[in-house]
Amino acid sequence: MTGVIRQLSDTTINRIAAGEVIERPASVVKELVENAIDAGATTVEIVVAAGGKSLVQVSDDGHGMRREDLALAVERHCTSKLDEQDLTAIRALGFRGEALPSIGSVARLTIDSRHIDEDHAWTLSVAGGQKTGPDPAALPAGTRVSVRDLFFSTPARLKFLKSDRAESNAVAECVKALALANPATRFVLTGPDRSRLDFPAAEPEIARRVRIGQVLGQDFLDNSIAVEAERDGVSLTGLIGLPTFNRANSLHQFAFVNQRPVRDKLILGAIRAAYADVLHRGRYPVVCLFVDLDPARVDVNVHPTKADVRFRDSGHVRGLIVGALKQALNVEGMRASTSGGVATLAAFRRDDRPGPGTSAAAGTSASVTFPPARPARQSGTGATALAATPERSFYEEQHPFRPIDSPSAMPGPAEPDAAEPGAAYPLGAARAQIHATYIVAQTEDGLVIVDQHAAHERLVYERLKETLGSRTVETQILLIPEVVDLDEEAVSRLTARAPEFAELGLVLEAFGPGAVAVRETPALLGETAVKPLLRDLADDLAEWDASTRLRERLDHVAATMACHGSVRAGRRMKPEEMNALLRDMEKTPLSGQCNHGRPTYVELKLRDIERLFGRR
Repeated sequence: MTGVIRQLSDTTINRIAAGEVIERPASVVKELVENAIDAGATTVEIVVAAGGKSLVQVSDDGHGMRREDLALAVERHCTSKLDEQDLTAIRALGFRGEALPSIGSVARLTIDSRHIDEDHAWTLSVAGGQKTGPDPAALPAGTRVSVRDLFFSTPARLKFLKSDRAESNAVAECVKALALANPATRFVLTGPDRSRLDFPAAEPEIARRVRIGQVLGQDFLDNSIAVEAERDGVSLTGLIGLPTFNRANSLHQFAFVNQRPVRDKLILGAIRAAYADVLHRGRYPVVCLFVDLDPARVDVNVHPTKADVRFRDSGHVRGLIVGALKQALNVEGMRASTSGGVATLAAFRRDDRPGPGTSAAAGTSASVTFPPARPARQSGTGATALAATPERSFYEEQHPFRPIDSPSAMPGPAEPDAAEPGAAYPLGAARAQIHATYIVAQTEDGLVIVDQHAAHERLVYERLKETLGSRTVETQILLIPEVVDLDEEAVSRLTARAPEFAELGLVLEAFGPGAVAVRETPALLGETAVKPLLRDLADDLAEWDASTRLRERLDHVAATMACHGSVRAGRRMKPEEMNALLRDMEKTPLSGQCNHGRPTYVELKLRDIERLFGRR
């Protein structure tokens, strides 16, 4: 279609821009709350109705706006947060000057603001791009922005919004992310069903940890590892969850770059790579990471909603994240999540329903359900007796029950228990093996139940990885080199990293302008499809400027070998074997979980066991 080129009206331009910046009510909340934070607010209150479709109201106690500033705030590309002489020094969350005019073009926008140095407030309204005001108004120092009837001027966009509940959840997730990044600010979110999120401001010394506990819960704090690393001006801090404390999706992964919430592919990929050895595919860790660096070394203007960023040295940042997370996991790898102990205790809880041997009128005391009594066998004299039967345990046969009127021991004062050898170790001393699968060990303040197969699988896997890392990977020479056709860019990327691949057993070289010849492959991989492997490696290099795909495949083979070469469930172990396994677990990194991310042991504290029996 051809025609005369003409200048679009400001209203049309704003509506087009709104389609990029304002995707849903959560986008409105994000932009307005970021403006409040940039204004120095210590308290931000958010009110939404109908998931934000009918109302989004954000109030803050920041420094506010004067009359002339308020009039300009709803014009395109008007901002006080950008130095035109240095576009790389972006330190504010907002800087484009697009949010308010975009919102005003697709909704009914009202802004009430009072500067801290002025006697009264000013109000301004924008509806479908038409501005009214500023006029005098009454308001304490700060700003209140009300957005009503979102997308009323673009009804087609309104149809693509989700249900009120889904939009409310998106708003809540947005507020949580902003609250994590700004622990010194109080955030209050009120919904239509009178639901309320309230994150009070915390003391500066402990603000970040307290806010993480407010948003992600105490369970995460109990099952997290602190991360702190710095390299060449890039700082990484935060908390990461134990591998056994995981979720079914990545919604509980929070990442921040210079206090800006992002969903950056590089950071999420680095998290996945760090947990690749300890987490099963389809499960996601819970993490909260903060990356801080010079604003000139990161571009935050590569996405309309600023959700993605671009680092000047992406490989450096990715390497820092992967290395720091792996180091933290190795140091704390023997820990198992407390959720396993809680679940175990819940399984031991007594049934509160009345059963045989209990009375419904027993008051509030916990009832105990007894199994049905086994019919007594008749002896030759007609008297009841306990005879050895196939149903009776070995212990019962070796230690027959005494008559109830006979003392089980000579009366006298109880002697103190002798010091238990091995109980002082973190995983204690082995006391029994249950169902030829689980080891029960006694510690100084409780007991530990170990899955012998999962634990030994991790030990064998770590030894195999250590062997792979300590010497050159064995290769198998292909009788006829395999030639793989690729585009020239992929060939150049692969050949540039050929020495690194050779250390992992993959020997390749360029074969003309658009092909690669593979001469040797890692012996561990056996017969492998070379063409898909090379394509995956080239794609990794294009996206991340690094590839862990070959190492991941080698690790996967090692994990499979460890699974088949470890102590199987059902094998009876001697006491010295069980104790040796416990000692090896204490010395091996990541022994708290198997190669698939399942816990290798569960710990129960003595105080919790005593509560089960009413001793506490």
